[in-house]
Amino acid sequence: MYNLNSYKKYYFTKQIVLVFMLLVSSFRGNAQNGTERKQLFDFNWKFFLGDTAAGRLKDFNDKNWRSIDLPHDWSIEGKISPENPTGGEGGYFPAGIGWYRKTFKFPGEWKSKKVSIYFEGVYMNSEVFINGKSLGIHPYGYTSFVYDLSPYLDFNSENVIAVKVDNSQQVNSRWYSGSGIYRHVWMEVTDPVHIAHWGVAITTPEVSSKKATVQIKTLIKNETGMAQSVVISTRLRDPNAKNAGNNQIKVQLAANSEQEIAQTIMVPDPMLWTPETPHLYNVQIQLLKNKKVVDDTKTNFGIRSIKFTAENGFQLNGKVIKLNGGCLHHDNGCLGAAAFDRAEERKVELLKEAGFNAVRTSHNPPSEVFLNACDRLGLLVMDEAFDCWRVGKKKYDYAQYFDRWWKRDLDAMVLRDRNHPSIIMWSIGNEIVERGSPEAVETAKMLAGAVKEIDTTRPVTSAIVEAGKDWAALDPLMAAHDVGGYNYHLWNAPADHQRVPSRIIVQTESYPKDAFANWKLVQNRNYIIGDFVWTAVDYLGESGIGRWYYSGDVPGEHWEHDLFPWHGAYCGDIDITGWRKPISHYRSMLYNNTEKLYMAVREPDPTPLEIKTTWWSVWPTWESWNWPAFAGQDIQVEIYSKYPRVRLYLDDKLIGEKSTTGEQEYKATFTVPYSPGKLKAVGLDNDKEIESTILQTSGDAAKIQLTADRKEIAANGQDLSYVTIELTDKDGIFQPNASNLLHFKIEGPGTIAGVANADMKDTDPYAGNARKAWHGHALVVIRSTHGTGDIKLDVSSPGLSGATLTIKSFQKK
Repeated sequence: MYNLNSYKKYYFTKQIVLVFMLLVSSFRGNAQNGTERKQLFDFNWKFFLGDTAAGRLKDFNDKNWRSIDLPHDWSIEGKISPENPTGGEGGYFPAGIGWYRKTFKFPGEWKSKKVSIYFEGVYMNSEVFINGKSLGIHPYGYTSFVYDLSPYLDFNSENVIAVKVDNSQQVNSRWYSGSGIYRHVWMEVTDPVHIAHWGVAITTPEVSSKKATVQIKTLIKNETGMAQSVVISTRLRDPNAKNAGNNQIKVQLAANSEQEIAQTIMVPDPMLWTPETPHLYNVQIQLLKNKKVVDDTKTNFGIRSIKFTAENGFQLNGKVIKLNGGCLHHDNGCLGAAAFDRAEERKVELLKEAGFNAVRTSHNPPSEVFLNACDRLGLLVMDEAFDCWRVGKKKYDYAQYFDRWWKRDLDAMVLRDRNHPSIIMWSIGNEIVERGSPEAVETAKMLAGAVKEIDTTRPVTSAIVEAGKDWAALDPLMAAHDVGGYNYHLWNAPADHQRVPSRIIVQTESYPKDAFANWKLVQNRNYIIGDFVWTAVDYLGESGIGRWYYSGDVPGEHWEHDLFPWHGAYCGDIDITGWRKPISHYRSMLYNNTEKLYMAVREPDPTPLEIKTTWWSVWPTWESWNWPAFAGQDIQVEIYSKYPRVRLYLDDKLIGEKSTTGEQEYKATFTVPYSPGKLKAVGLDNDKEIESTILQTSGDAAKIQLTADRKEIAANGQDLSYVTIELTDKDGIFQPNASNLLHFKIEGPGTIAGVANADMKDTDPYAGNARKAWHGHALVVIRSTHGTGDIKLDVSSPGLSGATLTIKSFQKK
C-alpha cells in the first residue's frame, strides 16, 4: 500500500484502489456559431535569430526576416561546434535569442468572443506581445501556457503577435533542449460563457467488465457582467461511434463567475483501455443558451482502473502488469526539438515495436501529441515534471525559477494531462541534488500535495539516486511518495522490503547492461512493479554517455571530460535513425514473446588496441558477418533465444549447439574463427529446428536501397515520411561497413526536414542535403508543403547505383 503518512489529508487505508476513466487532452472544439473553437496558428510566421527590442512593436518592419512555419527549433539548424556555449550537455549546438512575429486579421464577428493564444511549448524564457503589449514571461520551456488576447485586439486593422525566446543563458540543461517555438500554437475562440481551458476532468470510481460509472466535472466560466442560464449537455460515444450515454443539467451562473458541474453517466459493458486494446471513447460537451450552442468540445477518453499495492504490485483492470519501461528525452533526432505530430507518433511506434509497454518522460512534461499517441497506440506513461528543485545542477537551470514557478508549472502539467488513459504515475523530480536533506522531504510533500489537490487517482513518485550516504537515510524522502523511484539501485530492493514492507518500488533508471538482473528482480518480487532503462532512444546532448572507446582515446565517463566530437548519447536501445540495437532485441525477449530468436556479432578488439566500455554502454555488437580485417581470428557470435537450445552454422556446417536457459540468461555465445560466408542461428524445441536467422557476408557497397515508412503524406505543411537508407552489394546483401557520402535531391511539394546516420561523433549538419552512411545506414526525413502531387527523392553517391523514391502528397478531406 502507499505510505501517505507525510500528508494525512490523503491518507488511505490498507489498500488503495485507483479506478478511473481518463480522456485524451487534445481538447479540440467543434464549430460553435460557425467559429472553430481551437484553430491551428502554426503557419506564416517570421523569424529572426538575434535580439532586437523593436521586434515587439506592431509597426516594426519584418519583411527581411525569414518566413517559417511552426514547429521550429533553430538550434538544430546551426553548426555543431565546441565554441558553442551549450557545451557537451547541449550537444555543442548553438542557442541564443530569437524573435518570432505573425501578422493577422480577425473577423468582425469575433468582437463579442473571448480570444486566447495557447502555446504548447517554447524553449525558453518566452515573452509574448500583442500589438506591442507584453502579455507575460514564461520561463519553463516544457509546460504549456495561454494568454487572453481579447482586451488588446484591433478589429479594424491587422494585429501582430511577437514572441521573444531567450535561450542565451547557458548552460541551462543537462541535455539538448533545442531553442524556439518547438510545439504547436493555437488560437482559441469562445463565447464569454464557455468551458474553461483544461476545464474537464473525468474519472470512473467503479469499473468492471459489466459497467463503468463515469463522472465528468466541467468548469464553466461566465465572463460577462450579467447572470447567465445555460444547459450543459454531455454525450458519450463508444469506440464504434455508437451512443454510450448522455446527461443534461441546467446551470445558473452569476455575473463574472465560474462553476464546476458534476455529471454521472453509467456505461454498460465498457470496452476497457489496455496497452494491447487501447479502446478510446469520445465525450462531447455542449453549452446551450436559449437552445443555441455557445460552446462545443469533443474529447477522446479511455475506461480503465489501476491499483498499486506492495502485495500485488501494479494492476491494470485487475491484471498484474510488469513495466518494461524506457526513459525518453523530448528531441526527435535530426529534427531537433521540433514536435511534429508524425515525429511524436513515430517515437511511440518505435517504443512499442521494441517491446516496451511503458515510458518515462524524462525529465519534463512531453508534447500533447506524444501523449495522444500513447493513448491511441497503448503505451503506459510516467509523466515527469522537473529535473531539479531548489538546488540546481547547472548554473542557469530551473532551480532559479523553482520557488516562483513550481506551482504554476506543476498545475499546468497535471491539469493538461490528467485525463490521459496512458498516464499511470506522476513524477515530481529526478535525482534532486538536495535529496539527503530534511528540506527535500518537505519539498516532496509540498509537490505531492499539490498534485493530489488536482488528481487523487494516480500515485506520485520521483527518481531517487544514492546520495553518498547510507541508502536507508533516504527513507523519509521515499515516504513522501506513493511509489519509491530507484535510480540504479534496484539491487537493494530486497533488503529495503525487509525494512519497509509497505514500499512499492519501481526502478526509474537502470544501466542497459543490467537488463537480465533487473528483469529477474522485477519478475520475482511483487512489490517491484517494473524497470525503466536509461534510455529507450538515443538523444542529442549529454555528449558521450553510453560511448565505448578504444585504448588511447580519452578515457572515462561523459561528465569527466570534454568529448567533442561526441555530441549526443549512445545509451539507447534504439538509435536516432530508428534502428533497434541488439540490446533492444534482448530486452524485448525477456519481457515479451513477440520475438524468440536473434543473432549479432561482438565487435572484436582491434589488436593491439582494446575496446573499453563505460557505465551506460554495452559492448558494440552488430548485425554483421563482414570482418575482413580479422580473417582467421576468433570472433564471438551472440544468439538471444527463447528456445531452450540453439545451433550455429557457418555455410551449413554445424559450429555447435548450446543451451540458453537457466544461468545462460537466454543467451548463447559461440567463438568462431572468421571466414566469409553465411552464418545461421537456429532455435530448437525438443531437438527440432523451429526458427532460423541469417547473417551473410556481403561484397563492396554497390546499391542504395530506400524504404519509406509512409508512401502517402498529408499536404498540410507538417506531415513527414521517414526514408531509411541501406547500402547493399550488387546482389542486394546489406553492407554493414559502408560509410559512403550520400547526396539527397528532392522535387515536388516536399522539403528535406532532416538527415541522420546515428553516429554521435559525426558533426555534419542535421539540416542539409548530404550525409555519410554509418554501418550501412542513413535516414532522410521528408516534410510536406501545402501543395499536392508527387514528391520525388533521389539519393546518389559516387560509385554506387542511385535510387529514387516517390511519395504522394494529398489533401485530406
